[in-house]
Amino acid sequence: MADKDLKGKRKQFINSVGMGTVNGLLDELFEKNVLNQEEMERVKCENATVMDKARALIDSVLRKGPRACQIFICHICEEDTHLAETLGLSSSPQSGNSQNTTDSEVAFPPLPASVNNMPGPAEPEESVDALKLCPRENFVKLCKQRAEEIYPIKERKDRTRLALIICNTTFDHLSLRKGADLDVAGMRRLLTDLGYSVHIKEELTAKDMESELRAFAARPEHKSSDSTFLVFMSHGILSGICGTKYSAEGDPDVLAYDTIFQIFNNRNCLSLKDKPKVIIVQACRGENLGELLISDSPAAPMDSTSQMGSSLSQVGDNLEDDAIYKVHVEKDFIAFCSSTPHHVSWRDVNKGSLFITQLITCFQKYSWCFHLEEVFRKVQQSFEKPNVRAQMPTIERLSMTRYFYLFPGN
Repeated sequence: MADKDLKGKRKQFINSVGMGTVNGLLDELFEKNVLNQEEMERVKCENATVMDKARALIDSVLRKGPRACQIFICHICEEDTHLAETLGLSSSPQSGNSQNTTDSEVAFPPLPASVNNMPGPAEPEESVDALKLCPRENFVKLCKQRAEEIYPIKERKDRTRLALIICNTTFDHLSLRKGADLDVAGMRRLLTDLGYSVHIKEELTAKDMESELRAFAARPEHKSSDSTFLVFMSHGILSGICGTKYSAEGDPDVLAYDTIFQIFNNRNCLSLKDKPKVIIVQACRGENLGELLISDSPAAPMDSTSQMGSSLSQVGDNLEDDAIYKVHVEKDFIAFCSSTPHHVSWRDVNKGSLFITQLITCFQKYSWCFHLEEVFRKVQQSFEKPNVRAQMPTIERLSMTRYFYLFPGN
């Protein structure tokens, strides 16, 4: 019986499974009506670590009987072949097993063609709005073929990935950012599915944002992590991200972009040295155009010319030494901003921001086979369509020396 087979693998499953596979199992079991919404959320929210989630999940499935266990086993065999081999699992029911299920209840549909012209195995089948997982064989093959070109990924059971989301919605002198809660929920789910423990901080001044960033940079978990994500959602100006007390006429409550990079550079955050540091910014970088959708910008734009002059004046005469120094201190960053400098970013009050919506969609579709810069390029391409308001996401301050593959599910 499938339940007896699975019960014998319980301890090994808890010690071996990663967050991506746990999330995939939860989605599959919910879709097949093995778990209801409350049971699924209980596994996700009431357990802090991956091992705790895995323990709660397998215990819930074991209580459901043979059919539930067979669906559980089949999903692992289809989506995480490495884990299946580790556990010694097979998707075929053992002879003599008494099953009240048809093949359609436990089997998966044929795999569709690969995304674009990407070589290798076919694209893994996933439901709409779900993160496609990278087959283990793809992961192993690429890591061997491009070992010198890609950032190393730590084993799931050993790594402690962290992500930080900072979102300001309510301001003393600026408009309410309606729909921002949808962006937070979407990014939290995406980053969790990618194996990150997500920390969310809201309604912060620039000083508070800086304090939270410094505390996050000092987290000991970064030592055993292989990367981090920093997500900022707020009103913004050309030079930075607005705090909740920002006023064009009074309080210059702005977190400068440069401050973010300084906090996480190799001088101040050694735990993330040589590891990808991904910065996502949903905020305007110019004036409010007052269109039908809501713009993430305060009323008055900044004088970009004076700011650029100020930045350039801080560069010393010895440009050669300065350049060498900066390469050493600031490395392995990539920032993806929702718009080009001087321009607005659009947000739908009912659906969330256009940028975050497209970002999540592209991660779900392409991160299983594309490296991060290619995923970002897919986001940019989605804004070329004429039915999207004038906004072009931009990759900036790129200092990554290798390709960063997320390999969801691995």
